[in-house]
Amino acid sequence: MNSLCKLLVLAIVCFSISLSLAQPKLNLDKLLKFVGIEYGDMAQKRVVAWRNIVDNSQHLSEREKLEKVNRFFNLFDFVDDLKHWGQEDYWATPIEFIGTKAGDCEDFSVAKYFTLIELGIPIDKLRLTYVKAVKLNQFHMVLAYYPKPKSIPMILDNIDGAIKPAHKRKDLLPIFSFNGQKLWLNKQKGKGEVVGGSERIDNWDNLGKRYQLDKFME
Repeated sequence: MNSLCKLLVLAIVCFSISLSLAQPKLNLDKLLKFVGIEYGDMAQKRVVAWRNIVDNSQHLSEREKLEKVNRFFNLFDFVDDLKHWGQEDYWATPIEFIGTKAGDCEDFSVAKYFTLIELGIPIDKLRLTYVKAVKLNQFHMVLAYYPKPKSIPMILDNIDGAIKPAHKRKDLLPIFSFNGQKLWLNKQKGKGEVVGGSERIDNWDNLGKRYQLDKFME
């Protein structure tokens, strides 16, 4: 390798290092201090467990990431919004959900969604999906994972902890789904028609404004 090539390689390496150093990192101490004040010592331990999943699961397959995140959050308690937050329909941020160790179906699904995004799952593979829970005769939210754009999604749910393809969840009737980019009207399991952007959902828009991890970055 001649001198010019060596200089070019060195420049690329230095540039790559500078980019990685420039990337903001979560200041765990700052986050833990906030959570401790707001929710107490046990909440801090849950946050540490959450961040350990994010930090130590990057190398796993997508399916393993789904299993790990689904299993972790399904340990939390289901409490309806009116009892928990004093509001009929409140979408908690992952920090609020982890801090209180409780929430309703939206909170379970939202926490899984944002955690999987942090683990590198592409946003276009994930959809927060409103369904009709037939046996319970009520509306419900789950997180759907699409291995491929037109494949039948896998369902992450707090009612049934096993991750199953949508066609095996006959107890759920899809209504509409969304992610950080689009809103779909579901016509049948695993398929849907784009009807706009997710900003049309007021609760989602409000949640996005409240969930600002960057204030805990170094």
